[in-house]
Amino acid sequence: MRLLLTALFLPFCAVAQWQPSFVENRFLRLEQLNTSDSTIRAYQSLPLFSYVLNDKYGTTERTVFQSENEKLNFVLENKLSVTCQINPSDGYGYAVITFTNTSADTLRLRNVVPFGESKSHVYITGLGNHSLSRAHLFRPGFAPVNVILPDNAWELGFSAVNMVEKNVCALMRRVKWENATRRRFETILPPKGSVTYHLWLQTYTGDWQEGLRQMFQKRKLFDVAQFDNSLFQRPDLQWIRKSYVIHLMMAWDQRFSLGVKWGQGINDFIKRGKALYGGDDVLGIWPTWPTLGLDQRNQFDLFSDLPGGLPNLKKMGNMMRLQGTKLFLCYNPWDESTRDANNPKAHLKGLSDLIAATQADGVVLDTRGSSSKELQEAADQVKKGVVMYSEGMAIPKDMPGIVAGRVHNALYYPPMLNLNKFIKPEFAIFRVAEQFKERIRREFATSFFNGYGTELNVFQAGTPDWVEEDYRFLGQTTRILRENSSVFLNTHYTPLIPTTRDGIFVNKWQDSTKTLYTIFSLIPEGFKGPLFEVFEKPKRHFIDLFNHQEITSVLQGGKRYISVDTAPFAQSYLGTNNEGAVGAIAQLSEYLSVDLQPNALKVSAAVGNSIKIWKGNPMYAEQPLATFGRGTHVYPLDKWGSDESKFVVQLFDKENELLDERVVKMVPGQPRLISHTVHTSLPAKRNILISSVANAELQIPAGRYRHITTHGEVFLPYPEKDTTTHEISAFSIDKNLVSNTDFKKFLTSTRYQPKDAANFLKHWKNGQIPKGEENKPVVYVSLEDARAYAKWAGKRLPTEREWQYATEKDSLTKTSARFQTVDRSAGAAQSLPTSPQVRLKDVQGVVWQLTNDEYQAGQYRYIMLKGGSYFKPESSWWYVQGGPQPLTHQQILLRVSEGFERNATVGFRCVRD
Repeated sequence: MRLLLTALFLPFCAVAQWQPSFVENRFLRLEQLNTSDSTIRAYQSLPLFSYVLNDKYGTTERTVFQSENEKLNFVLENKLSVTCQINPSDGYGYAVITFTNTSADTLRLRNVVPFGESKSHVYITGLGNHSLSRAHLFRPGFAPVNVILPDNAWELGFSAVNMVEKNVCALMRRVKWENATRRRFETILPPKGSVTYHLWLQTYTGDWQEGLRQMFQKRKLFDVAQFDNSLFQRPDLQWIRKSYVIHLMMAWDQRFSLGVKWGQGINDFIKRGKALYGGDDVLGIWPTWPTLGLDQRNQFDLFSDLPGGLPNLKKMGNMMRLQGTKLFLCYNPWDESTRDANNPKAHLKGLSDLIAATQADGVVLDTRGSSSKELQEAADQVKKGVVMYSEGMAIPKDMPGIVAGRVHNALYYPPMLNLNKFIKPEFAIFRVAEQFKERIRREFATSFFNGYGTELNVFQAGTPDWVEEDYRFLGQTTRILRENSSVFLNTHYTPLIPTTRDGIFVNKWQDSTKTLYTIFSLIPEGFKGPLFEVFEKPKRHFIDLFNHQEITSVLQGGKRYISVDTAPFAQSYLGTNNEGAVGAIAQLSEYLSVDLQPNALKVSAAVGNSIKIWKGNPMYAEQPLATFGRGTHVYPLDKWGSDESKFVVQLFDKENELLDERVVKMVPGQPRLISHTVHTSLPAKRNILISSVANAELQIPAGRYRHITTHGEVFLPYPEKDTTTHEISAFSIDKNLVSNTDFKKFLTSTRYQPKDAANFLKHWKNGQIPKGEENKPVVYVSLEDARAYAKWAGKRLPTEREWQYATEKDSLTKTSARFQTVDRSAGAAQSLPTSPQVRLKDVQGVVWQLTNDEYQAGQYRYIMLKGGSYFKPESSWWYVQGGPQPLTHQQILLRVSEGFERNATVGFRCVRD
């Protein structure tokens, strides 16, 4: 015995009507729906709705009905007479369902759900007995999720059902009651009492969230026939959308003064907030309740009587705006018994005059869940951009008249998911959080998860010792909200996407350039592993914005998943306002190019407005290491020091919207070139060396060069092998090593004295060159000594790459026959006998030659040496391997002090650009 209920309606079209076909005395179950072009069959028969009557669950599945034209009549539990009137002219699959108590008992009706409660489809209805937050979202395979609904829709029933051809969503809402008592989640029906619901049906394609989108976002719960979007389109009011932190403070809060003139002290409060959470977008001042009514002064009088009056309040507001903080004032519409306060026009004029005198940026509407045309006009006539901010969330039919509101703290422990955000993402929502009761980390976490801001209501006296720590957490979450406002204001928002484990929840936000996932975990031990499915897109990559880490998707069961790692928290925090952990994963367009080079970080972007480089995770308490415009830029690593943190590189547009982020991790102990090449210019004549030996230079032409290096097996880290090809500019290189005579001329000319004189020219006697060593390479010099000489000579030290390029380019250099001529017992540098064919002299096996390349490797610094030396200890392989070395060979000279680094085996030659 089954009912075939057919309906003809066109999806997303206002032309539709039900055409029911009923068979008398059959059970009331849904089998299929007919569209204009196909029949939508159900996988299984469904009840028209389910209900809870006097705490007993029931459905219409086995209810016998009678039909009369377009009306169904049936009885539930032999107590409740029901009529279902189908509206054939409505465009949304619409019916009016009225329940009437025909018994002698008082009945309680609640949880009316279209298509019934079921473990096989998604639905919304009440659960438990909470007086303010009973509504829950039920998903197959997951525990119910407590949700926030509009204030006039707490009792609604919703279902999203997968059908064979298309999917169908349904919504039921209580609209009228007679001789009955309406409660938030139930209706009390005495004998002959009645209550009426409206039922709407829509088809949708995709997952259940698309059915939710049809009813909540596109149809606004059928609360308003046509949504007037003109207020949201006003550019002057859109600033509030990108605001995420508000403080509301009583005017007698001592932080306004701090021993100085009233209003000046708030400057320190704002500065402190900038370091903790990026500062307040809005600061609201409240000088009225609870002192209003103590005498005849009205609310506007109390503003005027603040220290310094309205001019001082205006001055304070100007100071706040210079720091990026807007000024809100409060309005008390219930003030009707004080001076002139019972005149509505006096209210509007008083508010208008107050805004004009103070240049306030917004008004907190005390006790109001909506604004009015008159209130907005009162502000508009004296200043544009003044935002009305309601105490409660505006219901859908009131949203066209106001652009911002609160998740009220009357609901002290708010549900995790706020479906008001889904209705109108552009509506600026702020969760009210109070500091004086307990830790409120969960307040910040759930606001972040839902993509909106937080209002810190600090009316209650007292500042707990944990406030600063929680503020820093607020800074982490708020930074992500501020830098990604485009997705949080976009209608392409999908709540509660599927996860691989219950107890951890993911919302998906997206626009045309990026996708962002906010995560809220109730798993105390933390979660680590694949969590949600993603789809790879060309030229996009994934990044963990909360921990600032590059991540890649993993393959599991033929699908790509993102692995997350959420922080653990104390088990005892469950059920408190300090529970939970959050995360954020973004899929960003690959706009940034980041290359970690031996001595610099090279970054480039062809789009965007600014590139910021951070040392470790970005924090409001820190400043970026560097900020560049778009283009190609190089950040030298010599400014980095011994820290081996990661680099975080971010790209922003002119609105400070994050476009891309890349993270470069520093390998511990990995050498980084920290020296710079200061190019030479023509020297003054007095600096040109006269010695024909020192003045001889070899011209090295420009060219492309693949730099190959080798080194011994030691425990100290050498630079990574460089296998790339480089462009080398032309330069000149000294044919000879700098000699003792050359260095003596430098000393005579400059009277140079090293800062650290230990071992300086140790082989000289009383400052004089030993006889016979005038033309031998100078040794016992430090890197600083060599650089000073080169600067005096109008030259510089070669880079390792230049030294090796020049020596390899000098193809006439013959070395194998000359190695045997070195006197290793002499204990001092010796020049080798050379063939006339050789152009660069003493390249190998004479002294190690300093290059300009200085490296930082963790806690170590060193200089790169080339060429080998005359000294070759042979009793152990642990020694530095001396003697002539291949041109590719690298040897490090560890930096301790100049005196320690001066050696009998280290000299240098110079180059000129």
